[in-house]
Amino acid sequence: MKFKFDWFLKGMLVAVGLAFLWPSPGAHGGFLHPELLNKAGIALIFFLNGLGLSLLALRDGALRWQVHLLIQASTFLIFPLLGWGLIKLTGGWMSVDLQDGFFYLCALPSTVSSSVALTVAARGNVPAAVFNATLSSLIGVVLTPLWMAWILGHSGAEFAVGPVIVDLLLWLVLPLMLGQLARPLLGDWAGRNRSRIQIADRLTILVLVYTSFSDSVQQGIWSRYGSIVLLETIVGTGVLFLLVLLLTRGLSHLLGLTTEDRIASVFCGSKKSMASGVPMAHLIFGANPALGLILMPIMIYHPLQLAAGGVIAQHWAHRKAADKSN
Repeated sequence: MKFKFDWFLKGMLVAVGLAFLWPSPGAHGGFLHPELLNKAGIALIFFLNGLGLSLLALRDGALRWQVHLLIQASTFLIFPLLGWGLIKLTGGWMSVDLQDGFFYLCALPSTVSSSVALTVAARGNVPAAVFNATLSSLIGVVLTPLWMAWILGHSGAEFAVGPVIVDLLLWLVLPLMLGQLARPLLGDWAGRNRSRIQIADRLTILVLVYTSFSDSVQQGIWSRYGSIVLLETIVGTGVLFLLVLLLTRGLSHLLGLTTEDRIASVFCGSKKSMASGVPMAHLIFGANPALGLILMPIMIYHPLQLAAGGVIAQHWAHRKAADKSN
Protein backbone atom coordinates (compact mmCIF):
# COMPACT_ATOMS: atom_id res chain seq x y z
CA MET A 1 0.00 0.00 0.00
CA LYS A 2 1.76 3.16 -1.19
CA PHE A 3 1.24 6.59 0.34
CA LYS A 4 -0.66 8.93 -1.95
CA PHE A 5 -0.84 12.69 -1.56
CA ASP A 6 -4.57 12.54 -2.27
CA TRP A 7 -7.11 15.32 -2.75
CA PHE A 8 -7.94 15.42 0.97
CA LEU A 9 -4.34 16.17 1.99
CA LYS A 10 -4.14 18.78 -0.77
CA GLY A 11 -7.47 20.14 0.45
CA MET A 12 -6.03 20.58 3.97
CA LEU A 13 -3.26 22.75 2.55
CA VAL A 14 -5.79 24.77 0.53
CA ALA A 15 -8.06 25.21 3.58
CA VAL A 16 -5.16 26.42 5.74
CA GLY A 17 -3.85 28.68 2.96
CA LEU A 18 -7.30 30.17 2.39
CA ALA A 19 -7.63 30.83 6.12
CA PHE A 20 -4.40 32.86 6.04
CA LEU A 21 -5.38 34.75 2.88
CA TRP A 22 -9.06 35.34 3.63
CA PRO A 23 -9.90 34.54 7.26
CA SER A 24 -12.87 36.84 7.86
CA PRO A 25 -15.67 34.58 6.46
CA GLY A 26 -14.67 31.62 8.65
CA ALA A 27 -13.73 33.58 11.79
CA HIS A 28 -16.11 34.21 14.65
CA GLY A 29 -18.79 36.61 13.43
CA GLY A 30 -18.00 35.96 9.75
CA PHE A 31 -20.71 35.59 7.14
CA LEU A 32 -20.31 31.78 7.11
CA HIS A 33 -21.57 31.84 10.73
CA PRO A 34 -19.05 29.21 11.91
CA GLU A 35 -20.74 28.92 15.31
CA LEU A 36 -23.70 27.29 13.49
CA LEU A 37 -21.91 25.82 10.46
CA ASN A 38 -19.39 23.91 12.60
CA LYS A 39 -22.02 22.20 14.74
CA ALA A 40 -24.10 21.28 11.70
CA GLY A 41 -20.97 19.82 10.09
CA ILE A 42 -20.11 17.84 13.24
CA ALA A 43 -23.64 16.40 13.35
CA LEU A 44 -23.40 15.40 9.67
CA ILE A 45 -20.03 13.68 10.14
CA PHE A 46 -21.21 11.56 13.06
CA PHE A 47 -24.57 10.77 11.48
CA LEU A 48 -22.69 9.38 8.49
CA ASN A 49 -20.35 7.49 10.85
CA GLY A 50 -23.36 5.96 12.60
CA LEU A 51 -24.91 5.06 9.26
CA GLY A 52 -21.76 3.17 8.27
CA LEU A 53 -21.15 1.48 11.64
CA SER A 54 -21.75 -2.26 11.38
CA LEU A 55 -22.33 -4.04 14.69
CA LEU A 56 -21.93 -7.39 12.88
CA ALA A 57 -18.33 -6.46 12.12
CA LEU A 58 -17.79 -5.82 15.83
CA ARG A 59 -19.14 -9.28 16.67
CA ASP A 60 -16.83 -10.99 14.16
CA GLY A 61 -13.67 -9.59 15.74
CA ALA A 62 -14.62 -9.77 19.41
CA LEU A 63 -12.80 -12.93 20.56
CA ARG A 64 -9.11 -11.93 20.62
CA TRP A 65 -9.07 -10.17 24.01
CA GLN A 66 -5.25 -9.84 24.20
CA VAL A 67 -5.27 -7.87 20.95
CA HIS A 68 -8.12 -5.66 22.14
CA LEU A 69 -6.40 -4.97 25.45
CA LEU A 70 -3.13 -3.97 23.78
CA ILE A 71 -4.75 -1.72 21.16
CA GLN A 72 -7.07 0.12 23.56
CA ALA A 73 -4.29 0.49 26.15
CA SER A 74 -1.99 1.91 23.49
CA THR A 75 -4.67 4.33 22.26
CA PHE A 76 -6.02 5.59 25.57
CA LEU A 77 -3.24 4.95 28.11
CA ILE A 78 0.23 4.70 26.54
CA PHE A 79 -0.38 7.58 24.12
CA PRO A 80 -1.72 10.00 26.80
CA LEU A 81 1.14 9.10 29.16
CA LEU A 82 3.61 9.90 26.38
CA GLY A 83 1.77 13.17 25.77
CA TRP A 84 1.98 14.02 29.46
CA GLY A 85 5.71 13.26 29.41
CA LEU A 86 6.12 15.52 26.36
CA ILE A 87 4.42 18.37 28.22
CA LYS A 88 6.78 17.89 31.18
CA LEU A 89 9.85 17.85 28.94
CA THR A 90 8.84 20.91 26.89
CA GLY A 91 7.30 23.01 29.66
CA GLY A 92 9.98 25.67 29.42
CA TRP A 93 9.98 26.36 25.69
CA MET A 94 6.89 24.99 23.89
CA SER A 95 3.75 27.16 23.88
CA VAL A 96 0.89 26.01 26.11
CA ASP A 97 -1.50 25.87 23.16
CA LEU A 98 0.79 23.56 21.21
CA GLN A 99 1.27 21.39 24.30
CA ASP A 100 -2.53 21.12 24.54
CA GLY A 101 -2.56 20.15 20.86
CA PHE A 102 -0.04 17.35 21.42
CA PHE A 103 -1.95 15.98 24.38
CA TYR A 104 -5.19 16.23 22.42
CA LEU A 105 -3.58 14.19 19.63
CA CYS A 106 -2.55 11.58 22.20
CA ALA A 107 -6.06 11.42 23.73
CA LEU A 108 -7.86 10.84 20.41
CA PRO A 109 -9.30 7.48 19.31
CA SER A 110 -7.76 5.38 16.55
CA THR A 111 -8.77 5.67 12.93
CA VAL A 112 -11.18 3.23 11.29
CA SER A 113 -10.58 3.32 7.54
CA SER A 114 -6.78 3.59 7.41
CA SER A 115 -6.18 1.12 10.28
CA VAL A 116 -8.29 -1.50 8.53
CA ALA A 117 -6.90 -0.72 5.07
CA LEU A 118 -3.30 -1.04 6.26
CA THR A 119 -4.09 -4.28 8.11
CA VAL A 120 -5.64 -5.68 4.91
CA ALA A 121 -2.60 -4.61 2.87
CA ALA A 122 -0.20 -6.24 5.38
CA ARG A 123 -2.32 -9.43 5.55
CA GLY A 124 -3.09 -9.05 9.24
CA ASN A 125 -6.10 -9.92 11.39
CA VAL A 126 -8.77 -7.82 9.66
CA PRO A 127 -11.77 -8.68 11.95
CA ALA A 128 -9.68 -7.66 15.00
CA ALA A 129 -8.70 -4.40 13.27
CA VAL A 130 -12.34 -3.60 12.40
CA PHE A 131 -13.46 -4.42 15.95
CA ASN A 132 -10.82 -2.33 17.68
CA ALA A 133 -10.91 0.66 15.34
CA THR A 134 -14.68 0.88 15.72
CA LEU A 135 -14.59 0.28 19.48
CA SER A 136 -11.92 2.96 19.81
CA SER A 137 -14.17 5.52 18.10
CA LEU A 138 -16.97 4.76 20.55
CA ILE A 139 -14.72 4.82 23.64
CA GLY A 140 -13.15 8.08 22.47
CA VAL A 141 -16.47 9.91 22.81
CA VAL A 142 -16.08 9.47 26.59
CA LEU A 143 -12.34 9.14 27.27
CA THR A 144 -10.99 11.91 25.01
CA PRO A 145 -12.87 14.76 26.76
CA LEU A 146 -12.13 13.19 30.18
CA TRP A 147 -8.40 13.12 29.42
CA MET A 148 -8.58 16.76 28.23
CA ALA A 149 -10.47 17.79 31.36
CA TRP A 150 -7.73 16.17 33.46
CA ILE A 151 -4.77 17.74 31.65
CA LEU A 152 -6.32 21.20 31.37
CA GLY A 153 -7.39 21.13 35.02
CA HIS A 154 -3.92 19.91 36.00
CA SER A 155 -2.35 22.89 34.22
CA GLY A 156 -4.69 25.34 35.95
CA ALA A 157 -6.75 26.16 32.85
CA GLU A 158 -10.51 26.50 33.13
CA PHE A 159 -12.45 23.63 31.58
CA ALA A 160 -16.23 23.52 31.92
CA VAL A 161 -16.92 19.78 31.74
CA GLY A 162 -20.71 20.05 31.95
CA PRO A 163 -21.32 22.17 28.81
CA VAL A 164 -18.76 20.09 26.86
CA ILE A 165 -20.56 16.85 27.77
CA VAL A 166 -23.92 18.36 26.75
CA ASP A 167 -22.45 19.47 23.41
CA LEU A 168 -20.88 16.03 22.84
CA LEU A 169 -24.21 14.33 23.56
CA LEU A 170 -26.20 16.71 21.38
CA TRP A 171 -23.94 17.12 18.36
CA LEU A 172 -21.94 13.88 18.40
CA VAL A 173 -23.63 11.02 20.27
CA LEU A 174 -27.20 11.81 19.17
CA PRO A 175 -26.32 12.00 15.43
CA LEU A 176 -24.29 8.78 15.80
CA MET A 177 -27.31 7.02 17.33
CA LEU A 178 -29.65 8.43 14.68
CA GLY A 179 -27.30 7.11 12.00
CA GLN A 180 -27.47 3.66 13.62
CA LEU A 181 -31.26 3.81 13.81
CA ALA A 182 -31.40 4.78 10.14
CA ARG A 183 -29.35 1.77 9.01
CA PRO A 184 -32.40 -0.48 8.32
CA LEU A 185 -33.70 2.19 5.92
CA LEU A 186 -30.49 3.68 4.54
CA GLY A 187 -27.85 1.00 5.19
CA ASP A 188 -28.01 -0.52 1.69
CA TRP A 189 -27.90 2.94 0.13
CA ALA A 190 -24.90 3.85 2.29
CA GLY A 191 -23.11 0.65 1.21
CA ARG A 192 -23.65 1.47 -2.47
CA ASN A 193 -22.54 5.08 -2.03
CA ARG A 194 -19.66 4.60 0.38
CA SER A 195 -17.23 6.65 -1.74
CA ARG A 196 -19.67 9.57 -2.02
CA ILE A 197 -20.30 9.52 1.72
CA GLN A 198 -16.55 9.59 2.34
CA ILE A 199 -16.23 12.63 0.05
CA ALA A 200 -19.01 14.44 1.96
CA ASP A 201 -17.35 13.52 5.25
CA ARG A 202 -13.94 14.80 4.17
CA LEU A 203 -15.30 18.01 2.62
CA THR A 204 -17.02 18.77 5.91
CA ILE A 205 -13.75 18.22 7.79
CA LEU A 206 -12.01 20.66 5.42
CA VAL A 207 -14.64 23.30 6.22
CA LEU A 208 -13.94 22.76 9.93
CA VAL A 209 -10.18 23.08 9.30
CA TYR A 210 -10.77 26.36 7.47
CA THR A 211 -12.89 27.87 10.26
CA SER A 212 -10.42 26.68 12.92
CA PHE A 213 -7.47 28.39 11.28
CA SER A 214 -9.50 31.49 10.31
CA ASP A 215 -10.09 32.37 13.96
CA SER A 216 -6.41 31.75 14.79
CA VAL A 217 -5.26 34.04 11.98
CA GLN A 218 -7.82 36.72 12.85
CA GLN A 219 -6.63 36.75 16.49
CA GLY A 220 -2.94 36.95 15.53
CA ILE A 221 -1.97 33.58 17.02
CA TRP A 222 0.46 32.68 14.23
CA SER A 223 2.24 36.03 14.19
CA ARG A 224 2.80 35.58 17.94
CA TYR A 225 4.52 32.18 17.67
CA GLY A 226 6.13 32.27 14.21
CA SER A 227 7.15 29.35 12.00
CA ILE A 228 9.00 27.56 14.82
CA VAL A 229 5.73 25.86 15.81
CA LEU A 230 5.72 23.94 12.51
CA LEU A 231 9.20 22.55 13.18
CA GLU A 232 8.28 21.68 16.77
CA THR A 233 5.15 19.90 15.57
CA ILE A 234 6.94 17.87 12.90
CA VAL A 235 9.65 16.74 15.33
CA GLY A 236 7.18 16.02 18.14
CA THR A 237 4.78 13.97 16.01
CA GLY A 238 7.67 12.01 14.51
CA VAL A 239 9.02 11.12 17.96
CA LEU A 240 5.55 10.15 19.22
CA PHE A 241 4.87 7.90 16.23
CA LEU A 242 8.22 6.15 16.54
CA LEU A 243 7.84 5.56 20.29
CA VAL A 244 4.32 4.14 19.98
CA LEU A 245 5.35 1.96 17.04
CA LEU A 246 8.24 0.46 19.03
CA LEU A 247 6.12 0.01 22.17
CA THR A 248 3.21 -1.71 20.40
CA ARG A 249 5.57 -4.03 18.52
CA GLY A 250 7.49 -4.87 21.68
CA LEU A 251 4.36 -5.50 23.77
CA SER A 252 2.78 -7.63 21.04
CA HIS A 253 5.87 -9.87 21.13
CA LEU A 254 5.77 -10.05 24.94
CA LEU A 255 2.12 -11.12 24.80
CA GLY A 256 3.01 -13.87 22.31
CA LEU A 257 0.58 -12.65 19.65
CA THR A 258 0.52 -14.21 16.20
CA THR A 259 1.92 -12.26 13.27
CA GLU A 260 -1.60 -11.42 12.08
CA ASP A 261 -2.55 -10.10 15.52
CA ARG A 262 0.68 -8.11 15.82
CA ILE A 263 -0.04 -6.42 12.50
CA ALA A 264 -3.52 -5.38 13.65
CA SER A 265 -2.13 -4.22 17.01
CA VAL A 266 0.58 -2.05 15.49
CA PHE A 267 -1.67 -0.38 12.93
CA CYS A 268 -4.66 0.21 15.20
CA GLY A 269 -2.57 1.09 18.26
CA SER A 270 -0.41 3.69 16.50
CA LYS A 271 -3.14 5.55 14.58
CA LYS A 272 -5.06 8.66 15.56
CA SER A 273 -8.31 9.81 13.98
CA MET A 274 -8.38 13.18 12.27
CA ALA A 275 -11.97 12.49 11.21
CA SER A 276 -13.02 12.43 14.88
CA GLY A 277 -10.35 14.85 16.08
CA VAL A 278 -11.27 17.95 14.10
CA PRO A 279 -15.01 18.01 14.88
CA MET A 280 -14.51 16.93 18.50
CA ALA A 281 -11.99 19.76 19.01
CA HIS A 282 -14.65 22.31 18.12
CA LEU A 283 -16.85 20.95 20.90
CA ILE A 284 -14.09 20.57 23.51
CA PHE A 285 -12.21 23.83 22.92
CA GLY A 286 -15.19 25.91 21.74
CA ALA A 287 -14.30 29.40 20.56
CA ASN A 288 -10.65 29.19 21.63
CA PRO A 289 -8.82 31.43 19.12
CA ALA A 290 -5.80 29.09 19.27
CA LEU A 291 -7.82 26.15 17.91
CA GLY A 292 -5.82 26.13 14.66
CA LEU A 293 -2.61 25.75 16.66
CA ILE A 294 -4.16 23.03 18.84
CA LEU A 295 -5.08 21.06 15.69
CA MET A 296 -1.58 21.29 14.19
CA PRO A 297 -0.26 18.02 15.73
CA ILE A 298 -3.13 15.87 14.40
CA MET A 299 -2.87 17.55 10.98
CA ILE A 300 0.83 16.67 10.78
CA TYR A 301 0.40 13.24 12.36
CA HIS A 302 -2.33 12.25 9.86
CA PRO A 303 -0.16 12.18 6.69
CA LEU A 304 2.81 10.86 8.70
CA GLN A 305 0.90 7.79 9.90
CA LEU A 306 -0.37 7.10 6.37
CA ALA A 307 3.08 7.42 4.77
CA ALA A 308 4.92 5.35 7.38
CA GLY A 309 2.06 2.86 7.63
CA GLY A 310 2.10 2.27 3.89
CA VAL A 311 5.82 1.43 3.96
CA ILE A 312 5.40 -0.90 6.96
CA ALA A 313 2.38 -2.64 5.36
CA GLN A 314 4.36 -3.33 2.17
CA HIS A 315 7.25 -4.74 4.19
CA TRP A 316 4.97 -7.10 6.13
CA ALA A 317 3.05 -8.18 3.03
CA HIS A 318 6.26 -9.02 1.15
CA ARG A 319 7.66 -10.93 4.12
CA LYS A 320 4.48 -12.99 4.51
CA ALA A 321 4.47 -13.75 0.78
CA ALA A 322 8.10 -14.87 1.01
CA ASP A 323 7.33 -17.09 4.03
CA LYS A 324 4.50 -18.79 2.14
CA SER A 325 6.71 -19.50 -0.89
CA ASN A 326 9.39 -21.18 1.25
